[in-house]
Amino acid sequence: MKKSLISLAVASALAVAAPAAMAADKLLLKTPIAFSTSLPGLGSPIPRVAEQLALMSGGTLKMKVYEPGKLVPPFEILESVSSGKINSGYATAGYWAGKIPASPLFSAVPFGPEAGEYMAWLYYGNGLSLYQEMYDQAGFNVHVIPCAIIAPETSGWFAKEINSPEDLQGLKMRFFGLGGAVMQKLGVATSLLAGGEIFAALEKGAIDATEFSMPAIDVRLGLHKLVKYNYFPGWHQQATVFELIINNDVWNGMSEQHKAITENACKASMTDSFAEGEAIQHDALIDNVENKGVIMKTWSPEMLDLFRSAWEEVAAEKNADPFFKKVHDDLNAFRDGYQLWKTNAFLPRK
Repeated sequence: MKKSLISLAVASALAVAAPAAMAADKLLLKTPIAFSTSLPGLGSPIPRVAEQLALMSGGTLKMKVYEPGKLVPPFEILESVSSGKINSGYATAGYWAGKIPASPLFSAVPFGPEAGEYMAWLYYGNGLSLYQEMYDQAGFNVHVIPCAIIAPETSGWFAKEINSPEDLQGLKMRFFGLGGAVMQKLGVATSLLAGGEIFAALEKGAIDATEFSMPAIDVRLGLHKLVKYNYFPGWHQQATVFELIINNDVWNGMSEQHKAITENACKASMTDSFAEGEAIQHDALIDNVENKGVIMKTWSPEMLDLFRSAWEEVAAEKNADPFFKKVHDDLNAFRDGYQLWKTNAFLPRK
């Protein structure tokens, strides 16, 4: 009888402990994002990641996505995740340029790598380890995972043609990342606005011109209604990487299974977001010209040379920061090797 009572007590204890243990293994990532989920390639990847996390984990790992500004403002995501105010966030590292000089190198680089080359450096070069080292060295308590990537953007939307360096002088323009520093060199007054603020700034005259993203994304902001000249190629962003950042204490407390699921869901999202972005641009270009009155323009070789020269000056100045130089040198060394492969293996562009 005594033995039966002990057995019953043990069984009861296990029955109570099992749900508690399962509950402890469950995790909800509350994830504010910097880009609306209505923007394909920018915001659309993260809800799909959330869906996959739940499916692959059997519901033990979930993500709740908060539209821009609903939980914290886009430009406060990094500090909020680091402090533990929120446990995760989705943005792009270039948003933190004012806090971490090297951060734009993990977002988009003028005249830099295209998507395939960028991913090669991140996953099979030193990119990913340098990416994490950057946040660690800067004192941010986050774990970073690349979680989406898009191909080239347009070079910007202007109210008038830009045919010479003089046409840039005095322009007020929304511009992102290291490309913004290039434009400043050329006499443009730049500001970095979140996507939802751009149309109103153009409408009120706070800015004269803007760049944001790819044609199928820009059309969602209605930029064509206010400025008609759309320039190509996007020399400032041949590819753009987006990141999922998770509070480091939360990450360290996650099971190995949950870590693997998160990393692989994001790696799959890199492929998916790239494919999505590439698939929808041509229809947007045609519609812009045929139905929206957009005038597509291509930069002259002289203007591209001007942008490149200004970028080289900016890069030399930015290299004064030791970690920026460390990352920039590593990326350039990787690109030198990749160029040998690309030159010999890829068909030349017409």
